[in-house]
Amino acid sequence: MENVQQDVNRRIGMEERWSPAFAEIPVLLEAFAKAVPFENMAIIEDRLTPFSEQSLKEKILVRGEGGLCYDLNGLLYLYLKEAGFSVTLVRGVVYHQGKGDFHDIGRTHVLILLEHGGESWVVDGGFGGNIPLKPVPLTGEVVTSANGDFRIAKEDTSHGDYILQMKLSYRSDEWQNGYAFDTTKPVTDLNELAEVQKTVSVHPESPFNRSPLLIKRTDTGSVTLTKGSMTEWDDGRLSKKDLDDDSFNEYRKKRFNA
Repeated sequence: MENVQQDVNRRIGMEERWSPAFAEIPVLLEAFAKAVPFENMAIIEDRLTPFSEQSLKEKILVRGEGGLCYDLNGLLYLYLKEAGFSVTLVRGVVYHQGKGDFHDIGRTHVLILLEHGGESWVVDGGFGGNIPLKPVPLTGEVVTSANGDFRIAKEDTSHGDYILQMKLSYRSDEWQNGYAFDTTKPVTDLNELAEVQKTVSVHPESPFNRSPLLIKRTDTGSVTLTKGSMTEWDDGRLSKKDLDDDSFNEYRKKRFNA
């Protein structure tokens, strides 16, 4: 597995030797989001392996699983780096919409900063149902995708120097905070993500160690699977069905190959 690009391209249904230009990164992010689910089943089923570059590749590219932000953006970081882009990983703190403040769990969100054309851009394929699906510049310019409007606000907080803000399609007409992140403290070693993995898997306030969550983009929206329900957005129409355990396992295999 020396060529991450080719292995990822096979997983997401692209030509093996395809290497995106900057303008084609949205194509990469769309294909990745449809093929590789945001999911926490390794945590829920107590089968996590210590995080490393090798274990990351084996999880997503060999076993065909999805993962959380540190998995998905960790792999996208390796892909973009191999494709010749100037990229770094940084960490952030997710905003808790319910309590109107940032989570107390710490800097457990992992995202990519990409330098292009003299500007810095956020690339994030690991923010569940809130992914921008396009690079978002740190200039404050609004970027619009099928998933909504996104912008980066320059704002110093105890959690970093910028905040990703969003207006999600069909779900919000007002700007909401997504997460704060710190560009001054880049991840210098991919193995640092082992700390993130551990925190997310054991912290009492982690939203990902309590019950199953699987999210995936579709051609017309997205589908979210939890232990008790499946929710789907289809061209702006919302549908939800209640599930028992057998139905959950059926849809887990059928819709997420998990």
